[in-house]
Amino acid sequence: MIYKKEKHIDLNEPCWCGCGKLYKDCHFEIDKKLSTFKKNFKAQIPTRDMFKTEAQIEGIKRAAVVNNAVLDYVEQNIKEGMTTEEINTLVHTKTLELGGIPAPLNYEGFPKSVCTSVNDVVCHGIPNKHQILKSGDIINVDCTTIVDGYYADASRMFLIGKVSDEVKRFVEVVKESLDIVVKNLKPYQQMGDLGYMINKHCTDNGYSVVREIGGHGVGLEFHEEPFVSHVGKKGEGIVFAPGMVFTIEPMVNMGKRYVYQDASDGWTIYTADGSLSAQFEYTVVMREDGLEIIAH
Repeated sequence: MIYKKEKHIDLNEPCWCGCGKLYKDCHFEIDKKLSTFKKNFKAQIPTRDMFKTEAQIEGIKRAAVVNNAVLDYVEQNIKEGMTTEEINTLVHTKTLELGGIPAPLNYEGFPKSVCTSVNDVVCHGIPNKHQILKSGDIINVDCTTIVDGYYADASRMFLIGKVSDEVKRFVEVVKESLDIVVKNLKPYQQMGDLGYMINKHCTDNGYSVVREIGGHGVGLEFHEEPFVSHVGKKGEGIVFAPGMVFTIEPMVNMGKRYVYQDASDGWTIYTADGSLSAQFEYTVVMREDGLEIIAH
C-alpha cells in the first residue's frame, strides 16, 4: 500500500485531495518534498489516502470535542468501588447526550462502548459488572467517538485511591514519552524517529514498550493506515507529512514487553509476566510546524 503508484496531476488541475484548490496551490510542494525523500533516501512515503483535507480535519475536531468531554466526565466521576460496567454506562450515556456515537460498540464484535484496561491489562479490556475498582488500581479508559461520520480517539490513565509512588512515576513516564513526541516530532521526520523517542524515554526509566500493538491513522474510519509503532530507529519507516491524522498511544509495561491475548473473549491483551501496563493516547494532526493535538 505504501508504494502504490499515484496518478499524475498537472499543476493547474484540481488537487487530488478534493479540497477544490488547484494542485499547485495545495499538495504540490508536499508531494515534491516527499518525492525527494523517496528518490534520495529510499524512504517510504504516505499514500494520498493517508491525508485529510482541512474540512475533514474540522470534522474530526468536532468528534474530538465530544470525545474529550466524555473523558472529562469519566475523570470527574471515576472512583474506588465503581465497576468497569458503570464506566461503560457513563461513556455510553454521555456520548449520546452530546450527539456522538460510541465507536467501539459492536466494532468487529466488541460488546461495549469503551475499553477499560485495569492493572496488567495492556488494552481492549471489556467492561463488566463484576470488576470493581480497588484502591491501588490503575486503569486506562480508551474512548472513541463518531460525530457526523468522523472519528476521534483518545485514552487516559486514572489512579484509583492510594497508589504507590513507584506506580505513580511509572504512569508519569508513559505520559512524558507521548508528550516528548508531540513537542519534538516535525514534518518529514519518520516513523522510526517517533518510536525511538518513546522507546528511549521508557527504557531509560526501566520500562518496556509493547511492539505488537500501536497507533494508527484515524478520522474517516476507526483504524486507518499507517500503523504507528512506538519502537523504532531514527531515519527509518514512513515519512510524516502535513495533513496526516493519526493516533500516538504508547502501551508500556513495568516488566517485560511481552503480551498475550485472552482466548476466552478474543479481545483482552495482558502482560505476559503479570506486570502493570499503562497507556495514554492522543489523536494528532501533522502541521507545517509540528503536531497539533486534536483529542486527548
